[in-house]
Amino acid sequence: MHYLWMCIIGLVVGLLAKLIMPGKDPGGIIVTMLLGIAGSFVAGFLGRAAGWYQPGQGAGFIMSVLGAILLLLLYRLLRRSAA
Repeated sequence: MHYLWMCIIGLVVGLLAKLIMPGKDPGGIIVTMLLGIAGSFVAGFLGRAAGWYQPGQGAGFIMSVLGAILLLLLYRLLRRSAA
């Protein structure tokens, strides 16, 4: 049940990140879900490195959205430099 909940929250986080940063991005619902889940992992890692979260503690919803936005920004920068 935990993984199902993680996928649902990842989908919502990914959708919010794409709404905040509109533009042409590839992928459908699966890529959006993976973007949200990866954003949560990035936010948790950066939060633990900064001392905001304890080891084993997950990132909050807002930080997950910010992590997904960071990943989306990095993707767009890499795509722009490769083209």
